[in-house]
Amino acid sequence: MSTSRQTFAALLVSLAAAMPSHAVVLGQLETFTSSNGGWFIGGGPAGAPLVPLPVEPTGGPAGSGDAFLHVTSTGSGTAGSRLVANNAGPWTGNYLAAGITHIAMDLKNLGATHVAVRLFFEDPIPLPPQNEAHTSFVANLAAGSDWTRFVFPVTAPHLVAELGDVTSALTNTTFFRIYHSTSGDFPGEPIAASIGIDNIHAIPEPATTALMLVGLGVVVGAVARRRAAQRMPR
Repeated sequence: MSTSRQTFAALLVSLAAAMPSHAVVLGQLETFTSSNGGWFIGGGPAGAPLVPLPVEPTGGPAGSGDAFLHVTSTGSGTAGSRLVANNAGPWTGNYLAAGITHIAMDLKNLGATHVAVRLFFEDPIPLPPQNEAHTSFVANLAAGSDWTRFVFPVTAPHLVAELGDVTSALTNTTFFRIYHSTSGDFPGEPIAASIGIDNIHAIPEPATTALMLVGLGVVVGAVARRRAAQRMPR
């Protein structure tokens, strides 16, 4: 673990004290209609202030009136040069116990540079990080591309440990990030970029969800047919 990473973790101790207690749950959905969901930028070895990320009131996947989170970076090599959105509140907790196997979200590239979006799980609060992992799946956003739905697998086989082990990172996530990195390593390379994020959703295996819905439909249909048969005159 680098000295800069240790310094960053130390700067987050005060943030941990200020954050309310949260635990991510299956089915959790953030649409940014009422707040920015606790997402922010800043911190780091340079001691940059923690700044809430802005929410654009319109222009999301649903069009006019659909709010979305707006994340930008300068690529300058100074504070704000890397594309990253941090969350130390609603999206922290025990992902394994919650049964969350995938995180879906709508993404749009608002800039002129290709962006490679990944997710990052770590446990630096209130101590220096012991376990860190990033998704092996990457959402590739071509420059100027429209809103696209991506589903990130977040089970242990689909994560890469940068420090410690993947299971520990998932069972005690105290810091969650959405960030740009072509290689997967955090922090990613500096980039001048702008993206929109909306409808972040914690879900189980998509195929399992589909089967559950099909099964429910079969059961409901059978009950309806049975009731209809009971009402028929004999």
